[in-house]
Amino acid sequence: MLDPAIIIEQSDLIRETARKKGLSFDLDRFIELDTKRRKLQVEADKLRSQKNEANGKIAKMEGEERQAVIAEMKLVADQEKTLSEDLREVEKEWKILLLQAPGLMSDKTPEGKDDGDNVELYTWGKPRSFEFEAKDHVQLGLDLDIIDIERGVKIAGSRNYFLKGDGALLELAILNYTLQKLVAKGFTAFLPPMLVKHEAMLGTGYFPGGEDQAYALGVQRPGEAIESDDKYLIGTSEVSVASYHKNETLSEEELPKLYAGYSYCFRREAGTYGKDTHGLYRIHQFQKVEQVVLCKNDKEESAKMHEFLLKNAEEVLQDLALPYRVVAVCSGDMGQGQYYKNDIETWMPSRGSYGETHSCSTFLDFQARRLNIKYKDANGDKRFVHTLNNTCIASPRILIPLLEQYQNKDGSITIPEVLQPYMGGKSKITKTI
Repeated sequence: MLDPAIIIEQSDLIRETARKKGLSFDLDRFIELDTKRRKLQVEADKLRSQKNEANGKIAKMEGEERQAVIAEMKLVADQEKTLSEDLREVEKEWKILLLQAPGLMSDKTPEGKDDGDNVELYTWGKPRSFEFEAKDHVQLGLDLDIIDIERGVKIAGSRNYFLKGDGALLELAILNYTLQKLVAKGFTAFLPPMLVKHEAMLGTGYFPGGEDQAYALGVQRPGEAIESDDKYLIGTSEVSVASYHKNETLSEEELPKLYAGYSYCFRREAGTYGKDTHGLYRIHQFQKVEQVVLCKNDKEESAKMHEFLLKNAEEVLQDLALPYRVVAVCSGDMGQGQYYKNDIETWMPSRGSYGETHSCSTFLDFQARRLNIKYKDANGDKRFVHTLNNTCIASPRILIPLLEQYQNKDGSITIPEVLQPYMGGKSKITKTI
């Protein structure tokens, strides 16, 4: 959420930001409502003051004079009530529009419409050349009996799967390795709630606008309609972890807060019918280790934290020896509240291209204003924190490049050395008989 003053005072910038991000925001209506809200507030305050002043005098009055002032104040109270009701209605619409305002955007963000306009910044590693006919992760998973998509679909519908045997252990190995790496860097590990209230989705910026991507929970009794439970399955532990300090005021000495959320994540993938239907690239349920940072309200500090989070994710890929590239995400491919965003795309042999596996985002105080997370600075003033997040690892998508890149001619998979201790010392995944 933006500071309303910025929307009013820098209206041209906000209008241009909405255009670049491809967002619909009725700026003119917001300004109109803001003007009306301020006017009604002044009038209501004036009547309230008049009423309070009269109440102090009435106690000293007697007879007809007293009754006349009481009658007059009754009219004032009625006027105040009407004004207050009008103010509530105006503020209701004003707040709805405020939640739709686009967050500010860094000058480093390239302008564009979608991910096709993202700009490559640099690459790491060299894609492997195969001397044999390489298989994709789906075929490898079938041959080694570690991935079962057919039965996943049978049980849960499209875009679902089973990981089994060494496939399940490999996913846990990657996630646990990443989590331990972050803990060693000073992060606090979290196993957060996977069910959250509407206010957590709203506070982190996923609502309004992302309702079609979330799974909403409800209760259905025999013969009755589904009753909303006001609970939602998270699409990232960012929702829970970034909301951890909701309505709290921290001290500057506590910052930055470095949190690592480890959770299952759920997304409906609405609007992706027919897109990336093969394999494990775009599915409804997955696991992530998410970095979440709360830091001082300072753009330079945020930039340092952004680079720190990005490098942590890169280190994991380098430890796994998986080639990747880093892109600057364009304006049209960013979320409403994101100030600057990088994606890491890992080389996937079966696709013959890089595929997105990680995202790193800076929000400035956009989320903190919604969640009301502040800190006291050195002068004792309260300020909203800045928030950032980064997917340090997400599985099973990361299994696509890992299985494909590490396959051998005999159909086995070599387990990266750093993961072997998490696999009971096993160095290869081979077909079990």
